[in-house]
Amino acid sequence: MLTWIDVIKFANNGNPTPDKRVEKTAEEWREILTPEQFQIARLKGTERAGTGEFCERHEPGLYGCVCCGTPLFDSRVKFESGTGWPSFAQPVKENAIGYIKDTSYGMTRVEVVCNTCDAHQGHVFPDGPEPSGLRYCINSASMQLLEDDNKETTAVIGGGCFWCTEAVFQRVKGVSHVESGYSGGAIKNPTYREICTGRTGHAEVIKITYNPEELPYADLLRIFFSTHDPTTLNRQGYDQGTQYRSVIYFQDEEEQRIATEVMEEMADYFDDKIVTELSPLGAYYPAGEDHQNYYNEHRSQGYCTVIIDPKIQKLRAMFSSRLKPE
Repeated sequence: MLTWIDVIKFANNGNPTPDKRVEKTAEEWREILTPEQFQIARLKGTERAGTGEFCERHEPGLYGCVCCGTPLFDSRVKFESGTGWPSFAQPVKENAIGYIKDTSYGMTRVEVVCNTCDAHQGHVFPDGPEPSGLRYCINSASMQLLEDDNKETTAVIGGGCFWCTEAVFQRVKGVSHVESGYSGGAIKNPTYREICTGRTGHAEVIKITYNPEELPYADLLRIFFSTHDPTTLNRQGYDQGTQYRSVIYFQDEEEQRIATEVMEEMADYFDDKIVTELSPLGAYYPAGEDHQNYYNEHRSQGYCTVIIDPKIQKLRAMFSSRLKPE
């Protein structure tokens, strides 16, 4: 999750590398844009407050650059700022947006552009909602609502050491990516050393990117409950501390409803009470590269053979139809 510190770093030191670049001449852009779109996106204009097409629209979808179509913002982080322009708390990816120091009109601001084609989008300010604290103030004319063919979504859960849960869900059909990280605490950008103290408030979690048409959220949670112990408070086996707590971070009311129902259903399978925390998702921070894909790269290590291997065996025994081909 980007914060104001990240924005300032990009504006001062250079932007992240985009996935691709799209470059056209001014005349080529004129041919594909309306006069208003060209004035705002290519000549850094600004539409009048409250006049933009997307000011009052909140339907699900992705907002992309009007010039090149690159996805920039998700409607789920769109909020009503009262400014008269569409406002977002985060871009869809860290490298989707470029940041430029803007000293025009006697002010110092940070301009935001499409990092793929440099189209002017608007400005970003540090007065947005928590946890990011950012408000991307964007011109409607710089955006288009994309046809969203991407069926994937994300889920954030924690079941003890993230090496274990990552290894489990990497093997489940419908999952395209698993990332280890931290969430639930107040410290920004925590290090692994800080997490190990158990005093940050963060839990070790994984962020799962998956296709809910292939792996429904309820089934994802059933696998989650079946491959860790949700009845031990702040502990999984030998791993003890609040960072190892069992937790589900929901992103909307539907996820909260499903998680509540699955927890009630799974309660019959355990002798002791389920103590899994169910909380709204706040700030999420990815762990370092040395903690990503850990089991796959260290299978002969003692922790992997003693702790993770039995979880994988249990997964295979209970959910063989849900597994990817070996």
